[in-house]
Amino acid sequence: MIRHLSLRQLQIFIEATRHMSFARAAESLHLSQPAISMQIRQLEQATGLALFERVGKKLVLTEAGTLFRHHAARVLGELEDAEQALQALKGLRGGLVNVGLVSTAKYFSPKLLARFTEVHPKIEVRFAVGNREILLRLLQDNEIDLAIMGRPSERLDAVAEPLAGNPHVLVAPAAHPLAAARRFDLQELRGETILMREPGSGTRLVMEAMFRQHLFQPARLLLMGSNETVKQAVMAGMGISLLSLHTLALELRCGEVCLLDVVGTPLMRTWHVVHMKAKQLTPASRAFRQFLLEETQRFLQQTFPQRDPSAPEPATRPDA
Repeated sequence: MIRHLSLRQLQIFIEATRHMSFARAAESLHLSQPAISMQIRQLEQATGLALFERVGKKLVLTEAGTLFRHHAARVLGELEDAEQALQALKGLRGGLVNVGLVSTAKYFSPKLLARFTEVHPKIEVRFAVGNREILLRLLQDNEIDLAIMGRPSERLDAVAEPLAGNPHVLVAPAAHPLAAARRFDLQELRGETILMREPGSGTRLVMEAMFRQHLFQPARLLLMGSNETVKQAVMAGMGISLLSLHTLALELRCGEVCLLDVVGTPLMRTWHVVHMKAKQLTPASRAFRQFLLEETQRFLQQTFPQRDPSAPEPATRPDA
């Protein structure tokens, strides 16, 4: 019966769903692949339903597996919360914080973490990186304490506190014909190939909103799965894209790309630190949240000093 399942079995199942590979889950947990397979079979026998299936060579969750994953993650998350709360009662000064990052935030968050650990060396911070859709699921499943992302949907019962501005800019190869042009209309780019992030990406949502506002229809769209892939494609001359300025420090410093000075850009969005309203933040989580609220804007302004929401011109190159 499902009530007789062990916490270890739940941990193995969650790890298998993270990797979607029994072999990689076994490596992560320092177990053998047959041991992982046996535990998954026991789970399926207890639930009476298949949790995984193979589609070609790919391992995927069944409908039952997706539902079970949601509940298993919440159980493990609640136990971790309990452990952290008990440690706080003992007066421990350390602790663990699980933080989700939208992929754009990974370009600056590690540097903020380094500053935080200087002040709180006994607090461990773990990062999970994913697109907006993934982070919303992790928050709901109590797999992370906090998320650094854009503003979530109002349908999510969460607290979203603003951290800093997040300018989105149109980026092109350094030798683009309009690299030196000033304040031109977006329609001048209608013959371009546009490199767009995957569904579920916050950057994609910003781009789609911009296109709708300007009634813009590009000649061609290419789908890309990450900011790094987009940037490499831009540098290779495959097309142009809309990206957060905070992802482009290295490329702008090296002169590998340019920012197109299109009317209406940069598009200003806002970084938020988000947690579920029902989440009881531990002392470690509260300390990290407060650090982000106090330090993120200052850090980004130092790194991108020209990135001012009131500035009439977009930044062309960071000074740091």
